[in-house]
Amino acid sequence: MTLTSIILVGVVAVFCLFAGFLAGILYRKKVAESKLGSAEIEAENIIEEAKRTAEARSKELLLEAKEESIKTKNEADKDAKERRNESQRLERRLIQKEETLDRKLENQEKKEEQLRRKMDQLERERETAARALALHQKELERISGLTTDEAKRILISTIEVEAKFESAKMVRDIEQRARNEANKKARDIIATAVQRCAVDHIAETTVSVVQLPNDEMKGRIIGREGRNIRTLESLTGVDLIIDDTPEAVVLSGFDPMRREIARIALEKLVIDGRVHPARIEEMVEKAKKEVDAIIKEEGEAAIFETGIHGIHNEIVKLLGKMKFRTSYGQNMLKHSIEVAYLSGLIASELGADIKLAKRAGLLHDIGKAINHDTAEGSHVAVGVSICRKYREPEAVINTVESHHGDVEPTSIIAIIAQAADAISGARPGARREPLESYVKRLEKLEALAESFSGVEKSFAMQAGRELRIIILPDQIDDLAMTVLARDVAKRVEEELEYPGQIKISLVRETRVVEYAR
Repeated sequence: MTLTSIILVGVVAVFCLFAGFLAGILYRKKVAESKLGSAEIEAENIIEEAKRTAEARSKELLLEAKEESIKTKNEADKDAKERRNESQRLERRLIQKEETLDRKLENQEKKEEQLRRKMDQLERERETAARALALHQKELERISGLTTDEAKRILISTIEVEAKFESAKMVRDIEQRARNEANKKARDIIATAVQRCAVDHIAETTVSVVQLPNDEMKGRIIGREGRNIRTLESLTGVDLIIDDTPEAVVLSGFDPMRREIARIALEKLVIDGRVHPARIEEMVEKAKKEVDAIIKEEGEAAIFETGIHGIHNEIVKLLGKMKFRTSYGQNMLKHSIEVAYLSGLIASELGADIKLAKRAGLLHDIGKAINHDTAEGSHVAVGVSICRKYREPEAVINTVESHHGDVEPTSIIAIIAQAADAISGARPGARREPLESYVKRLEKLEALAESFSGVEKSFAMQAGRELRIIILPDQIDDLAMTVLARDVAKRVEEELEYPGQIKISLVRETRVVEYAR
């Protein structure tokens, strides 16, 4: 093959390649154009479908909006209709009320017109009556010979006397009813309290007896030239009485605490057998310590027995000392415990504070636990200072201050404690009173009653619990008896001291004397 043939073949091959390349390009262009056309058609189809869908959705929304608007319109029409109906009902009611008010106003005007006519008629009748009364008064003045002012004064004085009589009678009846009701209620409360409270009746004396194993011990107690007995008496402040009483020594003294110390010391000496001044001093000191322990135990026992808590230790000791104090023969610790019980029981009946009432009742006589050489003043003042010092409640302080009437009670607790104190002291057998002071108290009571005008004679009865007064019937009438009884009771309360209460009875005798000749 020649070079020309090779070149020709090469050129032909290159041409064929170029022609194939152009044919590929044209084919891809045609394919692309066909794809583009189908894509455009598809896009147009999609757009058409979207348009159709949008038109359908818009129609649906339009229909929904129309339905909603129709529904809203119907509801609005319904509300408007209901409001119109309500407005019509209100309008009808207002019209009815206006008509009713009009009728009432018309009736009121008619009544006012009738009332005006009646008032005019009454005014005319009043003027006529006034003229008739004036003529009547002139005629009465002419007949009686008295002026109007004189007649008024006579009439007023008559009415005043009648009013005084009626008021005195009413006061007496009211007081009698109130007294009966109050006495009945008080008796019920006090009876209930006393029935629920059981305490011992204490009768303290001024002597104590110490039993001896034999009479030989009396000589040891006396000692050489009486030195032992003198030592014991000087250390305790108690008199030792050694007489012919077999196997006994009597301790005499007004102070129960000293007497108790002497008794304990003497019993220890008797048991020990060694009796001399040094041993006596030792035993007296031990006895004092034992008494102090007894005082503390008694105070704590009183607190425990009454169920009262929170009392200062010093007050507890003072309560224990009251075991060795008496008043008219009544043991003061037992008396205070009894008053605490009674106060609590009365408070429970009246609905008051039971614990506070018991506390006030227990401490009302706390001032009596202090000796005169320790503090000055009455037991009331001393008790108030003790309670203030140890910060007792104000109701307790007022109870201590007012239980003898020195000041006015400011609480129901103080009044309850007063009543309980009077019950405890006035019970039969609770207290003793010396005959001389008893007689003087009765004489003062009778003299006070006889100091009133119109009193003929007075008698103190039932150990001074009742004052019976015989009055002069020509000077005191039945109504004046009420006033006189109140005045006598007031004077007794102000001027005399007495336990419990005093009943004042007035007796008026109506006596008519005539002689047959």
